[in-house]
Amino acid sequence: MSDPQAHPLVADIARLSDIERRVLQRFISRERAAHPRLAERPTSATFGERLADRVASFGGSWSFICLAVAAIAAWITVNALVGRPFDPYPYILLNLVLSCTAALQAPVIMMSQNRQAIHDRLDARHDYEVNTKAEIEIVALHTKLDEMREQKWVELIALQERQLALLERLVDADRRGER
Repeated sequence: MSDPQAHPLVADIARLSDIERRVLQRFISRERAAHPRLAERPTSATFGERLADRVASFGGSWSFICLAVAAIAAWITVNALVGRPFDPYPYILLNLVLSCTAALQAPVIMMSQNRQAIHDRLDARHDYEVNTKAEIEIVALHTKLDEMREQKWVELIALQERQLALLERLVDADRRGER
């Protein structure tokens, strides 16, 4: 009796990655590879994660830029028009406020980008699984079409042989009838 582990297909399957095995399992069991991608994502974000997403969303918008420019212009205007400015030129306090804003906003935006990168990796893995399963399905369809074409070709040749045999009988009958 032969060892089932000795089959080359078993060795090939053993070398597959987890994702490839999962795709192969879905193919064998005829499951869909296109499952909702949100099912793999964490369903509830913490308060800090939601806040980071909102800060990043607002901090990278034209609304934020316009608001920041308006606030800076107002700061400079107020300091220029009042008799005794609270932050005289060269606006050291304004520079401190802007530096603190940037220093606090940057890590929050990075947190949001890290979360987005996790989502992007999940999306990329899902896309890879779907594409791999589609490729396997296409190969299977090609194989099935080749088998069907081969079967039809065999049937066509058999039909042609029957027609030739019939034609030969007709020719023979015609020859016998002419003599």
